[in-house]
Amino acid sequence: MSSDMESIYLAIVLAPLAGSLIAGLFGKLIGRSGAHWVTIIGVGISSVLSMYAFKDLMFDGGEIFNRSIYTWLTTGGISFEIGFMVDQLTVTMMVVVSFVSWMIHIYTIGYMHDDPGYQRFFSYISLFTFAMLMLVMSNNFLQLFFGWEAVGLVSYLLIGFWFKRESAIFANLKAFLVNRIGDFGFLLGIAAVLMTFNTLDYNQVFAMAPDYANSTISIISGTDWSLMSVICICLFIGAMGKSAQVPLHVWLPDSMEGPTPISALIHAATMVTAGIFMVARMSPLFELSETALTFVLVIGSITAFFMGLLGLVQNDIKRVVAYSTLSQLGYMTVALGVSAYSAAIFHLVTHAFFKALLFLAAGSVIMAMHHEQDMRKMGGLYRYMPITWVTSLIGSLALIGFPGTAGFYSKDAIIEAVHHSSLPFANWAYIAVLSGVFITALYSFRLFFLVFHGKERMDRNTWEHLKESPAVVTVPLSVLAIPSVILGVFLIGPMLFGDYFTAAIHVQANHDVLGVLGEDYHGVWSFTLHAFQAAPVYLALTGVAVAWLLYIKFPEIPAKIANRFKWIHQILINKYGLDDFNQLVFAGGARKTGSLLWQIGDVKIIDGVIVDGTASAIRWFSGKIRNIQTGHLYDYAFTMIIGLLLLLAVFVHHILG
Repeated sequence: MSSDMESIYLAIVLAPLAGSLIAGLFGKLIGRSGAHWVTIIGVGISSVLSMYAFKDLMFDGGEIFNRSIYTWLTTGGISFEIGFMVDQLTVTMMVVVSFVSWMIHIYTIGYMHDDPGYQRFFSYISLFTFAMLMLVMSNNFLQLFFGWEAVGLVSYLLIGFWFKRESAIFANLKAFLVNRIGDFGFLLGIAAVLMTFNTLDYNQVFAMAPDYANSTISIISGTDWSLMSVICICLFIGAMGKSAQVPLHVWLPDSMEGPTPISALIHAATMVTAGIFMVARMSPLFELSETALTFVLVIGSITAFFMGLLGLVQNDIKRVVAYSTLSQLGYMTVALGVSAYSAAIFHLVTHAFFKALLFLAAGSVIMAMHHEQDMRKMGGLYRYMPITWVTSLIGSLALIGFPGTAGFYSKDAIIEAVHHSSLPFANWAYIAVLSGVFITALYSFRLFFLVFHGKERMDRNTWEHLKESPAVVTVPLSVLAIPSVILGVFLIGPMLFGDYFTAAIHVQANHDVLGVLGEDYHGVWSFTLHAFQAAPVYLALTGVAVAWLLYIKFPEIPAKIANRFKWIHQILINKYGLDDFNQLVFAGGARKTGSLLWQIGDVKIIDGVIVDGTASAIRWFSGKIRNIQTGHLYDYAFTMIIGLLLLLAVFVHHILG
């Protein structure tokens, strides 16, 4: 049975890769329909087999799989291997990644219908799926790093897919460079793991980790640092880049320059969730450092609150959804910081479905509006796009945590977990995530009301051609809407308060906030009813009511508020100045440093001294030598006589010596 499962796991990762290679290398030969069929079938195979693996492990009593497939390199007694570890955490991620990607592949047929890069796009998104599956299925740090860098590379290709746009090239370069900062920290963390444990295998590292709980390392002479804190913080810096946590978040809003399907794939199921998954996977290490956990908690709470505020002033429909992703990733990170890893993964799962739904619904609107993305030029679309309207409503309700939706159970669990944490700064984090509920509801329904309700503000040509999107768009929307509603009901019990993640996630008893919450858990319906006695539900409803008042009932008020508090509004418009700071200091500094090195190194030293200097020296020397070549016989005879006299002098000196 184990060998059969190995073949299944290989098929899960290789099927999307095969589809990607065929579409990418033979796209012209197989045509547009061939490209989408081969990639959709490949990801479909991966999705179906992932569901089978989930069933085998969760319901049929299958064993956790942990085996190396082959050894890539052995040196110095260390083996660098490619292998799979499929436990409850892994198989959950496999299902989410492959299924959401599958729906996005189908949706792409409609969205990219007229794009000249059709085959190339399908090749890229299938390759993205392969990279993410390799990441989540790895059983060692080497393969984790391969998947980590692969999703970064493919995201670069996809964000800059429309490479003739300067804004797209700027965005993909920004994403690539910002992630290099995070990945440098990540690589240092992996190097520290290898240095300490002399292996990159997860299980071996986790087994030995408690022995190093009190070990220190001297990075600066005379200063001792906790070894586990250094390892975990370095690893988390990598997560800050991939999962877009402050201050390494600046690339994510600009990733909207890519086509909408890739926005959905990056934000919902692949790249940005990689950091959350990685920290959950490394729970045996993070549990040994309260310093690292506190660092994670603080970064997550800052991201959840302050990135949510930025969503209030965005007018691009995709950027509002992008900032909501930043905020929700902050919620997941906060959960990781208080050791509620299961709650973080639970929210990751529910968020994957309703965020993919929201992005694809936004794409449906953009298609109907002839690629107009400014919400101020929309309005009243519910009359023309009923399926997009209702699926957007479902996604928005799940995002704000409306009772009964999937997002309600996962977000409420995070808020309660933070409330019960005893870590430093947990009280501040609780205020941040609680305030974020109102902010999320306000920007989510600002978008919903501006786009689907109120006065129709589009131009006449757009208005005359408004219609619902084709079935290849609306069917994936409808399919994703179902888990966005019901998934939380089925998963909250086993994931948060059962033994779902017992073998995959390790929490010390003094950090077990979910265990404390579980003592008062009496079933899903009791949990739902109890929510009406707590603040988050009423904060969410207040946010919806305020959005209705400001954007439907009294639409003139927002402009007055912006004028009245102009300085605050300008801070939000400028994104707290972080983008400007990065452009001025880091990007500008890098350009100036490069220019200086070019002027000194290239122009003056290489061109001036080495190239031009050599040419000048040869020219001078040859000019002098040329004077010897007169063409007169007596000059040459004189030279020969002088030469003979010199040879004679040397000979005489040798004889006498």
